[in-house]
Amino acid sequence: MSTPPAPELAGRRLVLGLSGGIACYKAADLARELVKAGATVQVVMTEGALQFVTALTMQALSGRPVVASTWDLREPNAMAHINLSREADAIVVAPATADFIARVAQGRADDLLSLLCVARPVERCPLLLAPAMNREMWAHPATGRNVAQVRADGAVVLGPAAGDQACGETGDGRMLEPAEIRDALVAFFQPKLLAGRRVLVTAGPTFEAIDPVRGITNHSSGKMGFAVARAAAEAGADVTLVAGPVHLPTPPGVRRIDVASACQMHAAVLPEAPRHDVFVATAAVADWRPAHVNEHKVKKDGRRGAPLFELTENPDILAEVARLPAAERPWCVGFAAESEDLVRHSREKLQRKGVPLIVGNLGPATFGRDDNALVLVDAEGETELPRADKLTLARALVAEIARRLPDGVRA
Repeated sequence: MSTPPAPELAGRRLVLGLSGGIACYKAADLARELVKAGATVQVVMTEGALQFVTALTMQALSGRPVVASTWDLREPNAMAHINLSREADAIVVAPATADFIARVAQGRADDLLSLLCVARPVERCPLLLAPAMNREMWAHPATGRNVAQVRADGAVVLGPAAGDQACGETGDGRMLEPAEIRDALVAFFQPKLLAGRRVLVTAGPTFEAIDPVRGITNHSSGKMGFAVARAAAEAGADVTLVAGPVHLPTPPGVRRIDVASACQMHAAVLPEAPRHDVFVATAAVADWRPAHVNEHKVKKDGRRGAPLFELTENPDILAEVARLPAAERPWCVGFAAESEDLVRHSREKLQRKGVPLIVGNLGPATFGRDDNALVLVDAEGETELPRADKLTLARALVAEIARRLPDGVRA
């Protein structure tokens, strides 16, 4: 059995600021999500926020008394703006209204939350803002200038999303969902081991059509490849994900290209590969496809046996990328999904494909599951990554890739 992963925000001390908008109702769930993820959450509310959700609610969810006034005398030195900002690993304002973003852009400090943002040690207490406002307010030129200014001053802006709004209109300006903000915080704190790198990942199975309704495929769920894409993005990389036919959400910040067959994946990957520094071939690509695709469904008529299909070999995507000229070739990582003799087959694949690293796993033991165990095979030997959830393994793999990459962006 795999060891349950540690809470992803364990040990983090967060100030969760609420400014006055209807999205405060989401902030209640966000506080709960952050606490579940292991963070210590100190809620700070503006006067406007208190019109939408009570301090009692936020105290119950965070487990700590809410602070709402600059003049709160519960602090021995009466300096909540200093004490809270010195203790925090980050200040997260969700919702951040148009008015609050304007205050931050101007450096105003006329309530506790804006005072905290100005008083924080910028070099060690980052500020993250999750905008929430009507679509016209988000589109207003003044808001655009203010958002550009807070970014220039070092704040991280999370979102906003598009969709239905409380006013009945639809468009940009919705606050991200609590789980999205939680995941953005988790990603923010990950080491940026691949900052400045471009990573291309393939994921999932391929589907090789026999006729309009049938085809050849495999049990790959795509979860490992999507986890690798997410981990690489968390590590600061610019990530492109080429995905076979799977039903998984795109990891935040990842550019996605959907394909179905091996030939389509080949056609998507080959032009992209020279533009990337690392290629991680996680996809379980079918080795063969039907030589001819029937125009209509092949019927069972009861008068003859099962139809025979001629198969032809699919292109070897990893090998072709590994054979690109040195100036165009990314640093290649292959995956080997085996059913036996994992290390031997992985080493044979390493030599056959001509790549620096093969990641071996037992396909029947991982397809469709949320956990896995990996063995990294290179010219020097083998390194085992023991069974864990796939995102934990993906982060460990990204760290190994970053450690092994040559100083230049090309192998």
